[in-house]
Amino acid sequence: FHIMLQPVFASMERLMELFRTVPEFEHKDRSKGLLKPETVQGEIKFKNVSFSYEEGQPVLRNISFTAYPGEVVALVGASGAGKTTLVNLILKFYIPQTGSIYLDGHDLREIDTKWLREQIGVVSQEIFLFNDTIENNIKYGKPFAATEEVVNAAIRANIHNDIEKLEDKYTTFIGERGAILSAGQRQRISIARAFLKDPPILIFDEPTSALDAETEGLLKDSIRNLIRGKTTFIIAHRLSMIDIAQKVLVLENGRIVETRNQIPSSLTS
Repeated sequence: FHIMLQPVFASMERLMELFRTVPEFEHKDRSKGLLKPETVQGEIKFKNVSFSYEEGQPVLRNISFTAYPGEVVALVGASGAGKTTLVNLILKFYIPQTGSIYLDGHDLREIDTKWLREQIGVVSQEIFLFNDTIENNIKYGKPFAATEEVVNAAIRANIHNDIEKLEDKYTTFIGERGAILSAGQRQRISIARAFLKDPPILIFDEPTSALDAETEGLLKDSIRNLIRGKTTFIIAHRLSMIDIAQKVLVLENGRIVETRNQIPSSLTS
């Protein structure tokens, strides 16, 4: 019994450490006077931004570019080039050591962190679904949404027909991490969340990396519908995802080594 209790004590110690952690946006000394702009146009500007997790080992070096309102920007480059770190800075998970990042002309340091993240929708390759109904999983970003709003979001994300085939439809419990769903269905539920939240800024972190070509095609249709009029960042390895972007930033060793402007396939098809 004594041996059985030891891992429990270790877990309790970690849990108590977590419970004692104060969310960054609740620190009174940090939240005073921070901005909550009334409207969001969606212009994101990096000006001479450098960042490192450890001193002397820079991950981003002197990054400068502007994503204009409604523009789709693809971030490409080898693993470790700094793509994910770049979008994490937009979310204020970290603050750059040098340089500044601006949203509609306001330095992110001056903007309320909780408010900022409410303006951004994130669709990643690692989808977090809960052992709850499909409806509640879609409502995760907007808990008090009406059922009609949820259905409309699912239709726009190309997942509604799949849901209707299930015995309990939107009240189906999907299991831990969406166990009863395919990878493509889980991704489209994540996109339905973004449709329901309808934020002015979107981040896609390799959303099709684990999907076959047919499922990727369905997902791209959903993404094209979602990004209209929104400032969007897409981290992608597949060329098929890059073609929906208007601007491509090629990163290498933490630097932007090439910037390409192009006409996205959604405008040429």
